[in-house]
Amino acid sequence: MSNPQQLRYSKEHEWLSGAEDGVSTVGITEHAANALGDVVFVQLPEVGDTVTAGETCGELESTKSVSDLYSPVSGEVTEVNEDVVNDPSLVNSAPFEGGWLFRVRTAEEPADLLSADEYTAFSAG
Repeated sequence: MSNPQQLRYSKEHEWLSGAEDGVSTVGITEHAANALGDVVFVQLPEVGDTVTAGETCGELESTKSVSDLYSPVSGEVTEVNEDVVNDPSLVNSAPFEGGWLFRVRTAEEPADLLSADEYTAFSAG
């Protein structure tokens, strides 16, 4: 499993892209997608919602369990991935590409996010 170097990672297994015009993309990692099993339903925050770093903002339901989705940053949701809402299996098949979950306008990136190498070591341990 390879974690893209350009992303930052939370200890709750979400990833965050670098901000473009103040907007970052959020998804869950391949490690989390594999641990969940086949994702069959996603509940995402709505456009305009405010999310808070480290707090729940949605749910992912799989054939194994229901897991909370945590926001890796604080900010305002600007877009949700309707493709994932309509086809939750994208979370499993393309967690770093088409399976992204939502976009958020952030003021700043939290300092406690991990690099790809740090996350790889964390998730292996």
